[in-house]
Amino acid sequence: MVVETLETVYLVSSRLKKSFEAFFASRITKLSSIGLTPNALTVLGVLSSAFAALLYASWRMSRIALPAAGALILLSGFMDALDGVSARSSNKSSAFGGFLDSVSDRYSDSVVLASIVLAGLCDPAWGLVAIIGSLMVSYTRSRAEAAGVSMAAVGFAERAERMLILAAVTFLAFFWFDFLGWGVILIGVVAHITVLQRTFHFYNSVKRV
Repeated sequence: MVVETLETVYLVSSRLKKSFEAFFASRITKLSSIGLTPNALTVLGVLSSAFAALLYASWRMSRIALPAAGALILLSGFMDALDGVSARSSNKSSAFGGFLDSVSDRYSDSVVLASIVLAGLCDPAWGLVAIIGSLMVSYTRSRAEAAGVSMAAVGFAERAERMLILAAVTFLAFFWFDFLGWGVILIGVVAHITVLQRTFHFYNSVKRV
């Protein structure tokens, strides 16, 4: 039942990604004209995550800190998706841009989840599980693609799915605090499932060679 639910979420997410790219591909030139290059969008994304981390850390000071953090997580995810569309649509893809995007994503994930752990918003052990899983999802892709095996769209929980989960449970935590802790557990579980999926995908790909 859980696997079927995850597959449904994954299929919906894949369709949304394709629709997102199709919608913004023809409109992205306007961003470039005002100086929002792919790398600039990447930087804005990591800054949004950093501010979200600060809000998680200060959640006791304001009731709206958590909803605001959720909004910034969504903004960061939007920027992360947009920088890729911008690079491809404007023919500005570069090795450094890809490197910067990958490094920025890892910092964003780590800083946000670490902030949630340090702020006491989740069980520390599960927070570490989520951090490690998120980093390993990225590592399995980069390591596999370095060996010539594509990992595009492989796995239940790529970064976009994990950010949507985190944003959703952060908003819901405004009404019931424990939602955030359970959301971190979910992120940890689906991240490691994704690592296993990518491991099997890599094994099956190289076995046929």
